[in-house]
Amino acid sequence: MKIILLAVGTKMPSWVTTAFEDYQKRFPKEMKFELQEIPPCKRFSKGSEEKAKEAEAKLILEAIPKKAYIIALDERGKQYTSIELSKKVGQWQQLGCDVVLLVGGPNGLTDEIREKANELWSLSKLTLPHPLVRVFLIETVYRGYSIFANLPYHRE
Repeated sequence: MKIILLAVGTKMPSWVTTAFEDYQKRFPKEMKFELQEIPPCKRFSKGSEEKAKEAEAKLILEAIPKKAYIIALDERGKQYTSIELSKKVGQWQQLGCDVVLLVGGPNGLTDEIREKANELWSLSKLTLPHPLVRVFLIETVYRGYSIFANLPYHRE
């Protein structure tokens, strides 16, 4: 199985790439964690923000594999404890398909994408910057995996 982080945004700071790749190496061969970046669309004026969000949505939808379980990261989504997430990771492994985690651009995801998603997941009630979300997300999923696999990474 693969977990694919499909995120709007490119040109992350080097510390983001370093941290992301560090956690990426920790996943087992049977559960790869991949990143696919979607280039953000230009926003020239206030009225163009919605058009940019729609254009990004089109690119996101085109990038989702045909048979994938889709989880959209959204402020309206469910929040999980690390233990709850470990159970989710175990469920993902039983699906028999790839899991796609969607992170939208500066204006979020469209209703169409939220409706297409199998789940909505909120990382926090706080607004998090996109570079930090990538690192936070991969660490959180790795922590969930490590708990599920009884690895010594997580401490109660």
